[in-house]
Amino acid sequence: MSETTTQSSLGAWSQRLLAAIFLGGQVLVHLLQGKIHWRNTKEQMAAVGPDSLFIALLTAVFVGAVFTIQVAREFLNFGAGNIVGGVLAVALTRELTPVLTAVILAGRVGSAFAAEIGTMRVTEQIDAMLMLKTDPIDYLVIPRVLACCIMLPILTLLSLVTGMLGGLIIATNLYNLADTTFLDSARNFLGIWDICSAMVKAFCFGLLTAVIGCSWGLTTTGGAKGVGQSTTDAVVTALLIIFISNFFLSWLMFQGAGSALLQGI
Repeated sequence: MSETTTQSSLGAWSQRLLAAIFLGGQVLVHLLQGKIHWRNTKEQMAAVGPDSLFIALLTAVFVGAVFTIQVAREFLNFGAGNIVGGVLAVALTRELTPVLTAVILAGRVGSAFAAEIGTMRVTEQIDAMLMLKTDPIDYLVIPRVLACCIMLPILTLLSLVTGMLGGLIIATNLYNLADTTFLDSARNFLGIWDICSAMVKAFCFGLLTAVIGCSWGLTTTGGAKGVGQSTTDAVVTALLIIFISNFFLSWLMFQGAGSALLQGI
């Protein structure tokens, strides 16, 4: 009985994932046709960006601080305290900031997308939109996709600066590292490509989060219980896809031997 239920759940999840891929294709086609509802897009940008800013920056501060604690205490034992700032900068830029900001966005915004659109689906509001010849993709989905794709890179960049600030505070106050040494190390380690890679990752994560949240909302069935289930599944799926896509993006962007350490030293 449980095995049958598991197979049924996996089959339903696979179908919804295929629907999300199809929705992503529809979004691309509609964008190429210039079908953008700007008023809704501005409203969604406000919900995705400013409303998520505090939690993203707060998370970044403590991530940078904790990472500095773990790195500084070990590097100082080897007399390599002068590269703590560079190691933190590379870790935050390439991996930690884009991924953790996307995780926050998936939990806060992706769930909201699934819940809002799912509620509209089960209360037949989307059917009413179709009767009025209003395309839900143009009116509901594209504004949310654009908002995530635009605002998540901005949030990521701000979180990077805040994370470095958290690391700087810990390095100078707990480990007596000079602030100039910390910042010079970060500047020497980081390259333009590192910043660009963070923006590319943030853009991709924003796209995936928005498409998954909207798709799970549009495929919601079963009333209030179905809305709750769709919201949970959308967040879990978005997190899973973010981690998987992060692996492939990192593999494509950073193949081969790295040179950041040699440049920093």
